[in-house]
Amino acid sequence: MSDGSPRGRMPSGEGKRPVADAAPTPATRATPGGPARTRVRVTSPRTSAARTRTVSIASEIDEQTRLGEVYITSLMRSQLRLALGVLLVIASTLGLLPLAFHLFPAIGRVDVLGVPLPWLLLTVVAFAEIITLGWLYVRRAERNEATFSDLLEGR
Repeated sequence: MSDGSPRGRMPSGEGKRPVADAAPTPATRATPGGPARTRVRVTSPRTSAARTRTVSIASEIDEQTRLGEVYITSLMRSQLRLALGVLLVIASTLGLLPLAFHLFPAIGRVDVLGVPLPWLLLTVVAFAEIITLGWLYVRRAERNEATFSDLLEGR
């Protein structure tokens, strides 16, 4: 290209346009009344920062974050609510029996198959209630824990 031809011309001059007359490439942009400018890529200094990651609830609990604490607290509250409900039922039935015996002394004089009614109420009925409430409590507590486990696994 030392033949004196303008830069970008083919030496043979076969009618090809010079590079300067070619359409601007995507990296350049013409400005009105001025020469073409080269594009500058502007990037954030945080481009190498970690992207938003999906964190499992189990890892939140393991790392003892505030969110994990909220999940554990919600499980504990549901279990406490269940326990207080069972305690309320037992207290309102078995706890009020002595008061009923005191207020209605005629209950103490009733016999069922030769056994005084207070003895039947405090043994058979009370044990049946305690066993039934215990069974219901365990079922509900396991259901609460299963729901919590499903939440941890994302189901």
